[in-house]
Amino acid sequence: MGTQRRSRLAASLAALALCALAPSALAGNYTAQFENDRIADTDRHYTTGMRVNWVSDRATDSPLWAKNLLDKIYPLADLRAGRVGLALGHNIFTPEDTATSSLLVDDRPYAGWLYGGISAHAETSRTIAGRTVDTLDTVELDIGVVGPWALAEEVQNNFHELINVSRSNGWHHQLENEPALLFVAERRWRPAPLTLGATEADIIPHMGLSLGNVMTLANAGATLRFGQDLDVDFGPPHVRPTLSGLAAVSGGTDFAWYLFAGAEGRIVARNIFLDGNTFANSHSVDKIPLVADIQTGAAIVVNDIRLAFTHVFRTREFEGQRRADRYGAVSLSARF
Repeated sequence: MGTQRRSRLAASLAALALCALAPSALAGNYTAQFENDRIADTDRHYTTGMRVNWVSDRATDSPLWAKNLLDKIYPLADLRAGRVGLALGHNIFTPEDTATSSLLVDDRPYAGWLYGGISAHAETSRTIAGRTVDTLDTVELDIGVVGPWALAEEVQNNFHELINVSRSNGWHHQLENEPALLFVAERRWRPAPLTLGATEADIIPHMGLSLGNVMTLANAGATLRFGQDLDVDFGPPHVRPTLSGLAAVSGGTDFAWYLFAGAEGRIVARNIFLDGNTFANSHSVDKIPLVADIQTGAAIVVNDIRLAFTHVFRTREFEGQRRADRYGAVSLSARF
């Protein structure tokens, strides 16, 4: 299938998905996320992640079918009483050496992932040992494609030409086309913050799991925050599997800010971007089953608009990887 035909197919699928999932009410939270290794002055492995999100306000019930679907497969919270979210995302992965056109058998495969997602988020409060603890349950179902139909080669090389950066020459070794499914379930706990003069501090632990031919893993970690009006959110959003907060901001917030640092450990049973295709022969490497992320950053909220910057450090993900990775992330959220 030619490049133009693949582009038209991907655009058509994205348009159909957005039309089918579009909420009947436009009110809610809109977020744009961009993650890139060049922000952290590197150029290898997880090279780019882009994602746009819409998350409803708590009182919004549309589209109810999405809440009902996810509520049936997640019994730990009443998702029908919470928020619903929609997303469109695109991830790009490359080996460290992108100048050569030869297959690098000891480095990770070229791969792209294009997907759409639906999610539900239930927030509850309870008193534990005399302290109020807010709980956030998040369930997300992502459906898309891995392989040439994800258009990662076109996106990366066209952008590189635009900014006058060398092309990546090994894309003919990328993973084959494969339908891609990812189900994510996670719980976060946000205790009442400690007051430190005019500022506050809290720690948000979390744990969860992901299932599907894209990734199958279990994760746990925590985020420490220091700032003002910390109940504005559960931390900034990131492209998974990085530890991610909710892509929504509490309404009526005139000004809030915080610095944060977090860590997460993952036990990885499957990662298609390292293990290769599920149903076809493809390039693969031997993954390391235990992976950790450490992230630091800052967020500011002004009149229900949140801007967050994050620096992520990731341990080695596969055997033979010469060094750990790092990348930067920027997210902008606005509530209307």
